Amino acid sequence: MPRDRIAAASTAAAQPPLTEVELTWIEGRTEQWIRFGRVAAERIVSRRKRIVMFRPGATFAYLRWSSNDFGTIHSSIQIVTAVAVGEPHTALPFVRPGGEILLHIESWPKVSRVLEAVDAVEAAGVDPCDASPDHWRHVADRLAAGMPFRPYSAARHAAWLRRRAIES
Repeated sequence: MPRDRIAAASTAAAQPPLTEVELTWIEGRTEQWIRFGRVAAERIVSRRKRIVMFRPGATFAYLRWSSNDFGTIHSSIQIVTAVAVGEPHTALPFVRPGGEILLHIESWPKVSRVLEAVDAVEAAGVDPCDASPDHWRHVADRLAAGMPFRPYSAARHAAWLRRRAIES
């Protein structure tokens, strides 16, 4: 085996398996996209389909929307943390192998509220994929209860960073 192939094989073996998210875009029918997250790799399957991949521990937001001749039939957003091999996870449509679900919301009015929460995190100067996982759980719980959620602030983010440093 040539040395280049051996080096490439050993490099690939050293990298952890990635979480794959299938994205399809058929204008006005099926639209799936990533709202935030650090994509580690991408593979284009066709003009309408691509696969993005995330490293274990990466947090991302995955939106799905579909319609028929009569209007929207499905809209949802999931905020997910990719998991390493052997870690417990939840299966999700179009996400392989799955991940730790921090937030799962369906129906466009609630999805738009989550998108407002994402925008608010960005307005606080924080990348949403770095925000506390507890914040996304809080947003999900409050929306499920029909109540307003607390905004994410720079002070709340600093507290999260201190807590994470202590726990690790």
